[in-house]
Amino acid sequence: MSKIQKTVARHPYGFSLLAGGLSATGFAPLNLWPLTLAMLALWMAILIQVQSRKAALFSGWMFGLGHFIIGLNWIAKAFTFQAAMPGWLGYVAVVLLSLYLAVFPALAGLGAWLIGKAKLLAFILALAGFWIITEWMRSWVFSGFIWNPLSAVWLDVFIGPMWLRGVGTYGSSGLLILIVGLAFWIVRQIRHRGSYLPQAVVGRFASHKIGYLEGLGYMTLLIVIFLVDQMTITKPVVGNPANVTIVQPNIGQQDKWQAGYEEQNLTKLAQLTLREDDKPRIIFWPEAAIPDYLETGYPARYYYGRPPEFVRQQLASLMKPGDLLVLGALKLEFDEAGDRAVGARNSVFAMDAQHELLGRYDKAHLVPYGEYLPMRPFLSAIGLSRLAPGDFDFWPGPGARSIDLGKFGKAGIQVCYEIIFSGQVVDRDNRPDFIFNPSNDAWFGSWGPPQHLAQARLRAIEEGLPVIRSTPTGISAVIDANGTIRASVPMGQAGRIDSSLPQAKAPTLFARFGNALPLGLAIILLLSAIAIRLRAR
Repeated sequence: MSKIQKTVARHPYGFSLLAGGLSATGFAPLNLWPLTLAMLALWMAILIQVQSRKAALFSGWMFGLGHFIIGLNWIAKAFTFQAAMPGWLGYVAVVLLSLYLAVFPALAGLGAWLIGKAKLLAFILALAGFWIITEWMRSWVFSGFIWNPLSAVWLDVFIGPMWLRGVGTYGSSGLLILIVGLAFWIVRQIRHRGSYLPQAVVGRFASHKIGYLEGLGYMTLLIVIFLVDQMTITKPVVGNPANVTIVQPNIGQQDKWQAGYEEQNLTKLAQLTLREDDKPRIIFWPEAAIPDYLETGYPARYYYGRPPEFVRQQLASLMKPGDLLVLGALKLEFDEAGDRAVGARNSVFAMDAQHELLGRYDKAHLVPYGEYLPMRPFLSAIGLSRLAPGDFDFWPGPGARSIDLGKFGKAGIQVCYEIIFSGQVVDRDNRPDFIFNPSNDAWFGSWGPPQHLAQARLRAIEEGLPVIRSTPTGISAVIDANGTIRASVPMGQAGRIDSSLPQAKAPTLFARFGNALPLGLAIILLLSAIAIRLRAR
């Protein structure tokens, strides 16, 4: 063991990079969460023994670099669908994005080292607190990219989901760090004292190395966590469940926007939508399901010979009386004269069987370089373009909104990767009965779709709301308010889901207070770490 420790100590950055890369295997689709826990412990062991601020910062940065390069490898696939840019640029994009995202674990590692370098327990508490803060920061700095929060690795571990109802995704990530750290601390105590756990712990209390105040603090923290969990156990809201049909046409990104494929794609959607029974239901189609525009009032040349009235009648012919269709489509924005389109919105429309539009949601959290090109004049001049087809950028909507679907209740809409932003997916003043997450995961390779599904499950648990997902190529699913997948269509297959809509729960503690709770937990952890360090002096 000492030889291994010496080898790791001689190459802290290389082993930090290795630990970060292997830690990402705990995410879907591999789900090797025990390896993630082991690699987090290894990184802690490296970080606690480095001798300078620079070394602590760089160790965290290397851990993050490996963590994000492996976890986000699917992003390279998106570049293969844009003929204007070479495919190899996708791998460059993965590395560049990871170089930036690695800053957040680096900051967490540096902060923990500065507070706890002389006291292991202070280090562990500080790392957990700083991880919560930096993961939350990753959700909004430079528009935010919070794909694969750490808490997603223990989504299917019995202890993992129970924290989400109280302290949300970011708080749950910090508690995962805390649990791994405490296990690391216990192992260190056993090894250093050469005794079993009860003797080691009792010995430390007996020798006053852990004071009564410190012990009281740990007990208080455990009691608070237990009470939070008990307070957030909610029951389903009683009601008559709606019938739903979810369509997955298996239309690839390479076929979606090709000229001449419109009728073929609509035929696939229609074949999977038609049914024999007459039970009213909500029919869900994916993001940007059709290329046609559904709203009237545009100059005639923008409709390409298919006016919106004709398109809506065509869609209504697939529905039975009492049905609703909720689907993704585009909306255009025009100049002041109303003659020239200057922007677009990635929208979701609700339409009834009389082909009337009931409501619209515009995607608010757009993908930089995907749906809009930052610094467009400069980047366009050097030959770069956004990944989604089109000549102008998408415009963002106002944020989380609920659409009233009448007897079917209210739907909260989150388009594609909007679902990954914890605490931002629901209009809290107009709480929906479920969340619809239409997506186009055809961009996401083989690793992206299961990771996307996992993050939709996180939102279901946090908010106490079922989530419906419809995607062109998978993974479409019905997720209940406990985060359990009730039904799904696998990747790369055409299919449909006929199901009842799972019942919502009463608002969880997180649903009522949002990210104030994990940030409050982070402050408690950091104050505890500072108190332990001050007492150690």
